[in-house]
Parts: sequence; C-alpha cells; structure tokens
Amino acid sequence: MYNSKHTKPNLRILVTGATGFIGSRIVKRLLANGNYTVRCMTRNPEIIYDLFNLSGDIVEVVKADASNYLELVEALKEVDVAFYLIHSMEGSTKKWQEFSKRDRIAAENFAKAASQTNTKMIIYLSGLIDMKHKDLSEHMQSRKEVGDILRTSKAKVAIFRAAVILGQGGGSFQMLQYLVERLPIMVCPKWVLTKSQPISVDDVVTYLITSIELENTANKDFDIGGPEILTYVDMMKRYSAILNKSLKIVIIPFLTPRLSSYWVDLITPVKASLARPLIDSLKHEAVVHDNEIQKLIPIKLMNFEESIKTAMKEQVRKTKIIKKQKTSDSLNRKILIFSLISLGIIGATYYFLDNKNYLFTPLWIILAIVWYFGILFALFFVKDGARLGSLVAGIIGWITLIFWGFNNLYLIYDNSINLYYPNVLVAIRNFIGAIVAGLVIAASHNLFHKLRVLGK
Repeated sequence: MYNSKHTKPNLRILVTGATGFIGSRIVKRLLANGNYTVRCMTRNPEIIYDLFNLSGDIVEVVKADASNYLELVEALKEVDVAFYLIHSMEGSTKKWQEFSKRDRIAAENFAKAASQTNTKMIIYLSGLIDMKHKDLSEHMQSRKEVGDILRTSKAKVAIFRAAVILGQGGGSFQMLQYLVERLPIMVCPKWVLTKSQPISVDDVVTYLITSIELENTANKDFDIGGPEILTYVDMMKRYSAILNKSLKIVIIPFLTPRLSSYWVDLITPVKASLARPLIDSLKHEAVVHDNEIQKLIPIKLMNFEESIKTAMKEQVRKTKIIKKQKTSDSLNRKILIFSLISLGIIGATYYFLDNKNYLFTPLWIILAIVWYFGILFALFFVKDGARLGSLVAGIIGWITLIFWGFNNLYLIYDNSINLYYPNVLVAIRNFIGAIVAGLVIAASHNLFHKLRVLGK
C-alpha cells in the first residue's frame, strides 16, 4: 500500500454516501489514519454507528440529501475536503431513465454549496471511458456531466475515472460474481467482448485518499485501472477458474441492454434499474489512456485474481435492518423449498393412487417430465437465492393449482375432467395438494420481491 510522507492533520473530511460501497471503505481508512476529522453524510444516519461499530465522539454524522441545497450547506460547513460519491442509478425500474436528471440536480446543489462554504477540494469518482467518444451511454454521459458541474465550484476538483471496480458490494462485481457462481452455461450479448481495465476497490480507495495530501492532483482528471486489460468474458472465465468451475459461454448479438438487465435482475440480486445503465456503458472500451496517476501515487496494483480472492474473503457488511431482511428471506426460502419438494411428492401419487391409464401415454409422460424439470430448475435457483427460481416456482404453482382445481371439480359436481371415480384418500390428497400449491405461490411471491443486494 502507498504511504505518503506528508500528512495534513486537522483537516475535516466530508464523505458523501458514507454507508455505500466506496464511501464506507473511505471512512474506515480515514479513521484508521487518525489524523483527520471525519464527517459522514448520509440519508440514514441511524445506521452509521452500527456499520462502523463506533461511538459518537469518533466521527461526525450529518443527515443530508443531495437534492436539498440547504442540507448540503450544513453538511459542508467548515469542511476542507469533500468526497463526492453520489449517484442515482438505484432508483425504481420505472424511473431509471431519470437518474441523469437527479444526478445533475445533486451536482449543481453540491457545487454551489461547496462554493458558499469555501470548501477547498472536491474529490470525485467517475467512470473510465474515452470522453472524446461521441456516442456515450446515458450513464457515462451523466458521469461526465457531473464532473463538469462540480468544476464550476470555487473548490479545486480532482476527478478519478475507474472502470469495473472489483469488491464485495459493488454492482459490477455482484453481476460478475452471481452470474459465474449460479450459471453453468452463459448466454451473453456482444458487449461481453468489450475491453475493460478492472481495478480492486482497495486500490481505488488508496488513490482517492492519498490525493488529499498531494497538491498536484487538484483540478486534474486521472484514469485509474488495474494492471490487466480484460474483456468481460475473460473476467468470467478467470473467475470460474478460481472456483474450479466449468463455464460455457454462448454469445448472441441480439440481446439488448434492456433484455440483459432483466436477465441479470432474475439471476442476481442486482436490480434491473442498476444493471441497465451499467450494462449500457459496457458497450464502450474502458481502458487507461493516461497513466500519470502511477507517477504521482506509485502503488502496487492487485491483479484480477488477487482482487477476486480479496473480495471473496471480505465479510459482507450487515446492519440490524439487513439482518432482519435476511431473516425474512431465509424463512421464505425454506418454506418455498419445502413446498416445492412436497409438490413433487404429491404429484407422484397420481401414478399409484389414481386409476388413470392415460397418465402413462407419451403426451402425459412428457408433460410430467417438463413439470418435474420446472420444479428442479426452481429449486436450483431458489437455493442460490436467484429471483429466477422464485419466478419459475410461482409459474409452476399457478399451473399446478389450476390443473388440480379442475381435478377437484367432483367436490362440487358429479364428475371431473380428470378424475371419475374418486375415493377418500384421493380427495384428501387433492385437498392437501391445493394447499401446497397455494403455499408455493405465496412463498415465491414474497421471495421474488425481497431478493436484492442490500448494500452497494
């Protein structure tokens, strides 16, 4: 790790997004340094002390929303250096297109507030891409615009541009992690062939914090990346090699960013509203064109394998709120797994409790195989926590409930479409089967809406 020979004590540092993926790591590193007064800006101040296991006299906490100018003025009072780590991509899926507008408003408010409070320096983490490119994605265009707006303030501004950041809790890393770990076969769009220069989150934090103490980083842009240039396919293959897992990759040209984001949403806990702008930005190469930062801050960068292994070992941060959420998820998952297995067992009784010769015809055997495959498919993804498992389980549950509902018409009428001579045991089976199918539907619905990445 790089160690600066010069330390500026007694600086008050504001970290926006202090509970987030990058912000929380910066706070921990600043506190470990011990030479700064650290102020955490967040919309949820009640979780700060739990997150960092701190007492109130060690860190300042301020509640502020970047869309509120007056709150920003209060947050920036007497601040020397501010880390700008604000972005709005985690909005609802229906409003994902509005993130650039929200980012623009936040940056304008922050620049004006920094000028009013005489903040000396703003350090901003942006996205790595050739900014001369005319066809930037909306995500990357917004990242560039935010940097331009921050430069309108009276403060000195240092902008660091990174591509894929490898670390537990980051959106890009979570996409990579869950796709590789959960899928034996990957159907990918052509953007997975785009070159990138992934970097460890620890190296990113080192660059950002060290720039506080270097005068010649002010009012400059820096490309930061790891030591290797890789495509997303390269990253997936090397990640699977670390896991000693076989991975088949099939590339098709017609998967759009929207379709890809929905697929990511179903396989991983990353929301489509976050995945879509990230995927859209991957259509451009993201490699370092100017390595000036290595001359100013000559650190030994982690390679891809080192970054992944560090991320895998990292313990995911948990708050009381997250623990409560995960407890609820675990209960719903157990209920769904139990009810799916029960559904399969009850379905098997049709072959020895009912007098139905047609169940042994090719058509019904094929339907049974598809039904059981659906149950196994759902179990596989439910076990791993993918929303796709909940979706398939819900579909299986509804189809089964409707089918068995017709099968139970004899309880109301004199005969049934599927069963002509029911007995008591069959009636009990059908009643229990309907309850279990309903349980599958309820549990899958609850789990589908709760499986998300809870920390970014």
